[in-house]
Amino acid sequence: MPDGNAAPPAEVRAMFDRISPVYDLMNLLISGFQEPRWRRRAVREARLARGMSALDVACGTGKVSASLAAVVRPGGRVVGLDFSPRMVDRARRERAAATGLSFVVGDALGLPFDEGIFDASTIAFGMRNLPDYARGFSEMTRVVRPGGRVVCLEISRPRSALGRATQRWFDWIVPVIGRAAGQGDAYAYLVASTRGYPGPDRIAAIMREVGLEDVRWAPLSGGIVTLHAGTRPAGWAPR
Repeated sequence: MPDGNAAPPAEVRAMFDRISPVYDLMNLLISGFQEPRWRRRAVREARLARGMSALDVACGTGKVSASLAAVVRPGGRVVGLDFSPRMVDRARRERAAATGLSFVVGDALGLPFDEGIFDASTIAFGMRNLPDYARGFSEMTRVVRPGGRVVCLEISRPRSALGRATQRWFDWIVPVIGRAAGQGDAYAYLVASTRGYPGPDRIAAIMREVGLEDVRWAPLSGGIVTLHAGTRPAGWAPR
């Protein structure tokens, strides 16, 4: 069996459709208001510049997509992709004024794009929802050019004492906030999904197994989230 989320994708999609109205506020609250800082780090790791292009996978309401678009405009383009139609609808409404930014409904395990057409691909808090992490990283690698960047920002199980204390708070407060928002089941799933997600060393190994080079990772906020990044080498082929 591949490393991946065992939850049925249709159920996960329906859950994200349901929570789309509260998604951004919940992310801010459960991150302890750290989400904007984490997002800025991920955008920097994409190493984009004016006129370049990026794909933001599992884009949700498009916050990371919009941050990427701010870096590449004028002349650049960013596409945000998500399998939740309601998330994509919300992203389109909220980012309608942004130039060079578009959103599509699609499958992260079968990206609807030709090979090598983006300068970077990113995924923030979406990889742990995929049923096959290696295929997700392989698809993200396929659509970037040689030398392009693949960036993954994800919740992780921290190793430091501070991180473990923060994790206990996260495990307790997230279901409480979820129930208060009327989405108890969805946010209980969020906690469960973090427990099943591999540690950062294993995620780095998966990225190398699909052919990425110069794979690095860094813990943020005591290790409660981890930022991974790698580069597509020349001559890359799917494995």
